[in-house]
Amino acid sequence: MDAKVIYVVSDSTGETAERVTRATLLQFPDHKVKLKLERRVRDRRGLTAIVEQAAAQGAMVVFTLVRPELRDHFNEQATRLEVRHVDVIGSLISHIGYHLQADPVNIPTAEMPLSAEYFRRVEAIEFAVKSDDGKEPRNLAKADLVLVGVSRTSKTPLSTYLAGRGLKVANVPLVLGVEPPDELYALPGYRVIGLTIDVDQLMDIRKQRLQQLGMPPDANYGLRDHVKAELEYAHTIFRDRSEWMVVDVTNCAIEETATIILEALKDCDELKGLTSPPRRGV
Repeated sequence: MDAKVIYVVSDSTGETAERVTRATLLQFPDHKVKLKLERRVRDRRGLTAIVEQAAAQGAMVVFTLVRPELRDHFNEQATRLEVRHVDVIGSLISHIGYHLQADPVNIPTAEMPLSAEYFRRVEAIEFAVKSDDGKEPRNLAKADLVLVGVSRTSKTPLSTYLAGRGLKVANVPLVLGVEPPDELYALPGYRVIGLTIDVDQLMDIRKQRLQQLGMPPDANYGLRDHVKAELEYAHTIFRDRSEWMVVDVTNCAIEETATIILEALKDCDELKGLTSPPRRGV
């Protein structure tokens, strides 16, 4: 089956439209889709050219255009050429403006002054990189969250995703027979998130990883007995630290797991003094 094409078009970075599109595509796991990203498109000629390309390819377009004149032009051209198109943000801007009884500034995000929030996110991403895979245990005390789990339980991509939300996240691998750093046990329980996964899915992920590295498939790293022993070791640690939240990432997208964690953090913030959010997914 040939991959269908979806254009993601924006007069800014396109991050919003791309995230929404990728999240939606998770609902269609059996279909191949090729995303074409067109960022910072700021003139009518460029928009017209993109719509014509999409029409020639039988593609769909998902777009975020903040400036009304560009949005109107795009809608006209897409309608004229019968290109299926979805406006991710235009309708929302209109509805929020009506609700607030206010006019939007209609400035693409990329042109807005850099905010404290932006610098906070950059700092959080830098922190995640420096604190990845157990590096710099002294950083654990500075982290908003610490993710722990055996290898290939999505610790690194989840750390990066949460850092993009402005949280300083470190992660610590749990290695069979190796005691985690003392700094981990010194943290308040609500700041530590344990990650677990189904044995068979972890085996599949690790076998793929071994193949990528050109290593033999019968290496201990991918053998069921060894994988099961690693997970049992992790669960022993989790049971000893019942105040840690534990999330099962089996068949979960990064965004899904992040949502579970962020919801638990919100609950914790609302209930002052509660340092033991309910365990989930175990």
